[in-house]
Amino acid sequence: MPITTKNMTRRDALRRGAAGLGLSTGLSTGLVASFATSFATIAKAQTQIPNWKTEMRELAPGVFAYIQGGGPGEMNQGVSNGGIIVGPDSILVIDSLGAPIQTKNFIAAIKKVAPNKPMSRMLISHHHGDHIMGLPFFPQPMEIVCHEYCRKEMLATTFPTPNWEKRANWAEGGEPRYIVPPTTTIDDRATYYYGNTEVQVLTIAPSHTYGDLAVYLPQHKILFASDIGFFYVAPFCHNAAPTKWMEHIDQVLGMNVDTIIPGHGPIGGKKNLAEMSEYLAVFKSEARKRYDAGMSPGKAAAEIKLGRFDAWIGAQDRLVMNTVRYYHEFAGTLKPELDAEGNRLATIEFSAARGIKN
Repeated sequence: MPITTKNMTRRDALRRGAAGLGLSTGLSTGLVASFATSFATIAKAQTQIPNWKTEMRELAPGVFAYIQGGGPGEMNQGVSNGGIIVGPDSILVIDSLGAPIQTKNFIAAIKKVAPNKPMSRMLISHHHGDHIMGLPFFPQPMEIVCHEYCRKEMLATTFPTPNWEKRANWAEGGEPRYIVPPTTTIDDRATYYYGNTEVQVLTIAPSHTYGDLAVYLPQHKILFASDIGFFYVAPFCHNAAPTKWMEHIDQVLGMNVDTIIPGHGPIGGKKNLAEMSEYLAVFKSEARKRYDAGMSPGKAAAEIKLGRFDAWIGAQDRLVMNTVRYYHEFAGTLKPELDAEGNRLATIEFSAARGIKN
């Protein structure tokens, strides 16, 4: 729907990152090893990509962005950002993050800057695990707001085990893992007021998913874009409508916004968002050439080069899933759901084309 302006190795990170998101990569051991090698070969280019630290940064009175650290050589899979808006009597939280330790650190940071106010409302930007799986660790009851599509997908989420396994900087092990159902849904937009701060919740979908929400603070020219924005991190297109995503980015670029908090990466602005859209455009062009030539998606992904975007974090392990997604778009067979079988078959072809042993 259009916007209305109103201490892991890289190999471990690649293998386990999507599990942290509640997804399945379908990556073979050989493919993971290949990606690790790819990271090494583009190390020189990666020096242009910054590192950023974990912080709770105040952007305006009562408006805070919570950024999880990342950058080249860091664990970036499943590491998302959040935020809070502090009102006279309560706090709006933007996304719950994912893994237990991440979430507990976020909650501790909230209590430090607003120690005596309840977290009464949570805005969930979309249904992916790195944005919803922290919900069980927040105090309940609280109002949980999301898009209708997001709620449906959250309720359909399942886990292989009811508890988290022990993992450094991720989970102590044994923490409960379950879905906390949203209590309120919106289909277009909603406006809240926290003191003098106007908080517009905008539907920007389909983009990264078919239920994306963003938080716009017009007085402060701030946009919590969540996964509409990936800064220096290659976007996931597994549930996306990529061309619509680019169109919606164009609309955001026309808004009165100075500061953008992405779902992944450091705080930035319109320049960063425009660069991310360029990534999607370059990928589309490269995928389209190969689609028109009759290449299979796996073989196409093995050939695709993205120029300077090859240095973006995660660019190598997004090749297959993003190619599969574009192929569906070109063929007119795009659906909201992830094409798990298509990704699996394309991964086999990709491995063969790259000479990767399973």
